[in-house]
Amino acid sequence: MEGPVIVLLLLCFNSSLGFISAQTTDKPPDDAKTISWKPLNATANKTPMCSGPARIKDAFKYINSIVSCFVFLFGMVGNLTLLRIIKEHKCLRNGPYILIGSLALGDILHVLIGIPINVYKLLAVDWPFGVLLCKLVPFIQKTSVGITVLSLCALSIDRYRVIASRSRIKGLGFPKWTAIKLSLIWTISTLLAVPEAVAFDLITMDYRGEHLRICLLHPVQSTPFMQFYKMAKDWWLFGFYFIVPLACIAVFYSLMTWRILSGSVKKLDKHIKQRHEVAWTVFCLVLVFAICWFPLHLSRILKLTIYDEHDPNRCKLLSTFLVLDYIGLNMASVNSCINPMALYVVSKRFKNYFKVTSFSLPCSACLANANAAVYDSFQDSQKNYCLLQSVNLV
Repeated sequence: MEGPVIVLLLLCFNSSLGFISAQTTDKPPDDAKTISWKPLNATANKTPMCSGPARIKDAFKYINSIVSCFVFLFGMVGNLTLLRIIKEHKCLRNGPYILIGSLALGDILHVLIGIPINVYKLLAVDWPFGVLLCKLVPFIQKTSVGITVLSLCALSIDRYRVIASRSRIKGLGFPKWTAIKLSLIWTISTLLAVPEAVAFDLITMDYRGEHLRICLLHPVQSTPFMQFYKMAKDWWLFGFYFIVPLACIAVFYSLMTWRILSGSVKKLDKHIKQRHEVAWTVFCLVLVFAICWFPLHLSRILKLTIYDEHDPNRCKLLSTFLVLDYIGLNMASVNSCINPMALYVVSKRFKNYFKVTSFSLPCSACLANANAAVYDSFQDSQKNYCLLQSVNLV
């Protein structure tokens, strides 16, 4: 199993592979391109082969696979439950709840596509799914991450706007501005993921007598833009998909705090207090996002800054980076399953809705039965109850 592991390690860091040369064969299998391995350590200015093999212990593979299965299970159940709660309670179909639903849908895409593929790539090298899926999988993965990032940014801006506003939210339903925001979030996320579909390709490789099909970011890009994208990809992902949402919440939550401390907002207003609870919930979601995604970005930034492709002993470092990459991927996937849990812990109202939905009670039964201490004052009119909830998170 040593050979496939070496190939996987080298391909995961193809930006540094100076000993891969592209060749076009007379009969390439299917729609894949063929490359061959040519050790060039005889040439002084080329990258030398590793002095020893790079390895990933089988124990790590199995532990990683088990953890991924649990993350997949909790991620699907939690986010589908969250979407069901929003669907079944009409009083939740307003701006912030719709954005939370968009966030959950992006998380479902990430869990459904990312986790199985990452586990498969760790346990196997050959890619039997063809070039279409080779391009489609990273495209969907980046789209889902973009949806998560832009939804968090929109929620941060929305919370500042609502807290800064002296007016109360009137009515229910699907606001036109929310529909515009959702369209922008999904359109921008999709467009930003297009370079992934272009950059990834299926190649075949003959290595130590094995004929392997590999799906990867191709070492040789055909256009100047894609060559630049390949070189700048990790910095771009770190900047837009990590720094931007943190900067966004830092700016708007600082403005929010300033307005509260300056007295621009009536602190004793009941509805303002409820909006503060919403803002705290959104802040927790962004904090969870930062904690979960930081290890993956740290691993890739470290690779860019301290990895030396001319070091013959670099394979040990490659092994370490690849393990850190998979730990980071698991942490990033945990973010997709922990958001519903964070809502459950932070918000008592979401906890009540979760309990009601778990027992398949309708919204009217919720008003009559669930947490009477909270709902007694609103039982005269379900409409009034929903209007009040329209300024809150679940």
